[in-house]
Amino acid sequence: MTADGPTATTPGTTTSGAMTLRDHARGAVRDEVMRCAWLLFLEHGFEGTTVDQIAEAAGMSRRTFFRYFAGKEELVLERLVESGQSIADELAARPAAEGAWSALRAAFETIVVLQEQHPEQARPLLVMLRTEPALRGSVLERRRRWQDVLAPLVAARLPRARGAATGVRASAVTGSALACLEAAQDHWTDHPGTSLPRLLDQAMAAVAPL
Repeated sequence: MTADGPTATTPGTTTSGAMTLRDHARGAVRDEVMRCAWLLFLEHGFEGTTVDQIAEAAGMSRRTFFRYFAGKEELVLERLVESGQSIADELAARPAAEGAWSALRAAFETIVVLQEQHPEQARPLLVMLRTEPALRGSVLERRRRWQDVLAPLVAARLPRARGAATGVRASAVTGSALACLEAAQDHWTDHPGTSLPRLLDQAMAAVAPL
């Protein structure tokens, strides 16, 4: 309450900003649509999957689909952003005294282990992200968002260097680590039978001494 009357709130949220039942229900629907979409992407590829197919698999109309998502690209980007946030959460939970490079490698573990355990799903989807022209914008946006969310956490772990810009150093370290992750994933995707965690170790070890 303010002097002018009740505090305005966004529909679906409380005055404290807590999620309401409506928010949880909407989130559950979005999660189900994304789950159905990624299964279809796995089977038919991104270009080969239509919005109508996704809507039908999720048990909704095409019109209802567009109430939740602007298009197929948003489905992909949202899932990629969620993965980046999970890495950030893991990074934030690492011991404060751990160096940035080691902490990043540990934070990547959740993703690489999950992909290693489900190669029949992970490999085709990684190929899709790499080869589908329509997804290039989403992949670039993923890199930017992952960089934005991880770099401040990396900056807090870097030793202070007199006269050096911490933000630049953090961006360089973060970008290098993400490049190592992508290099490991690309090689793993193209070479069945290899170990993704081991490839990531090799990639990050190659960069670390530089």
